[in-house]
Amino acid sequence: MLNIAGSYCRIGMKEKFVVGVTGGSGSILALTLLRNLDGYETHLVVSESAKKVLKEEVGASADDLIKLATYTYDDKDISARVSSGSFKFSAAVVIPCSISTLGKVASGISDTLVTRACAVALKERRKLIMVPREMPLSTIVLENMHKLSLAGAIIAPASPGYYTKPRTVEDMVNFIVSRVLDLMGIENNLIRRWRSGEQ
Repeated sequence: MLNIAGSYCRIGMKEKFVVGVTGGSGSILALTLLRNLDGYETHLVVSESAKKVLKEEVGASADDLIKLATYTYDDKDISARVSSGSFKFSAAVVIPCSISTLGKVASGISDTLVTRACAVALKERRKLIMVPREMPLSTIVLENMHKLSLAGAIIAPASPGYYTKPRTVEDMVNFIVSRVLDLMGIENNLIRRWRSGEQ
């Protein structure tokens, strides 16, 4: 007979987030997001293309991202724990999200750890936030975004707002990261919030 005495276990869970960084332009967004996730458990996956873009755009390396994360995984390691639906996380964010990654996820292709983690988020009905920067958008890309939105993903293009009167690139980056943090359910004060009538 199965002994179920003592089989109940309540584990205090620190909020976990999966962060995927792919080869779209906007590497500074990933760096800024990770800096603002200090205190949370972060599971980072950086694609090979992202490493190249990171170097070109901000003169940084994958190590600069890795030192900001709690755990890191190779994008080719599709057996890593974040590839399983049994691994619980609050949200997955792909920032920046390349159009190729977006298209793969929309088509059900999960041939990398980033795309696999996205597929897990969708099938488990967990929050998936994709941050593309591309413009203009072709009909194919718009259709892929539509498919993902219908499947439950949040498409959050890296489009800064101007009502905060940004003066620097950092101001624009902070606006985008602040909105992503909002979508993740994380309080932040990176920007001045909109209040009607204020100058």
